[in-house]
Amino acid sequence: MEYTISKLAKLANVSTRTLRYYDEINLLKPARINSSGYRIYGQNEVDRLQQILFFKELDVDLDTILSIMNNPNFDKQTALQNHYSQLVDERNRLNQLIETIEKTMKHERGEIQMSNQEKFEAFKNKLVTENEEKYGEEIRGKYGVQVVDASNKKFKGMSEEDYAALEKLGNEILDLLPKAVATGDPTSDIAQQLAAKHKEWLTFTWPSYSKEAHAGLADMYVADERFKAYYDKAVDGGTEFLRDAIHIFIKGN
Repeated sequence: MEYTISKLAKLANVSTRTLRYYDEINLLKPARINSSGYRIYGQNEVDRLQQILFFKELDVDLDTILSIMNNPNFDKQTALQNHYSQLVDERNRLNQLIETIEKTMKHERGEIQMSNQEKFEAFKNKLVTENEEKYGEEIRGKYGVQVVDASNKKFKGMSEEDYAALEKLGNEILDLLPKAVATGDPTSDIAQQLAAKHKEWLTFTWPSYSKEAHAGLADMYVADERFKAYYDKAVDGGTEFLRDAIHIFIKGN
């Protein structure tokens, strides 16, 4: 079956302007232009548009979608499986939030007792899921599946007080980092205080601490742009400085 641009726009619930833009950037070209000059789309284009909209639902930007889908190694089945897995994860996250809200309403009505830990369980699960999506492959490859699973379990079981302390410590690290960088010396007292706080922050979620793992994580911060952006957002050069401070801290303790 073939579609004009207006019919395809109606089918997919997008605007004709969007389809024209996709054509302009070579993301979705029509199958042909008819004798009247109208864009005509076939089944391949319909399927490609579906893939594009799947990516957009997962908040993938157009430049990335274009790069992925125009890659000669792009595999539709693999992409669909990835879409499916991510949407299932999102559904599970929403189900947890819904369950938490339902329990909270019942608790407020006096129908059940809800612990403080239960009140924050869904939010902690959300953080674990987001962390897995961003960094799961790298950290599991470096530290192993069992270590990462144990860390996630420890985080999910964290008490309200420990969770608040973890958040507070993370903010203290970000506040201290620019001051430490300003010294220009990773051996300075403030830089070593920073490294010590980072160690303390890790022990909230790590099943056990080791100097080697701490050093490896610091190196990963610098090597991976996603990690690097987190600390460099606080101050330019912050990630490298933190790594150096951690390495010095490890040698001296």
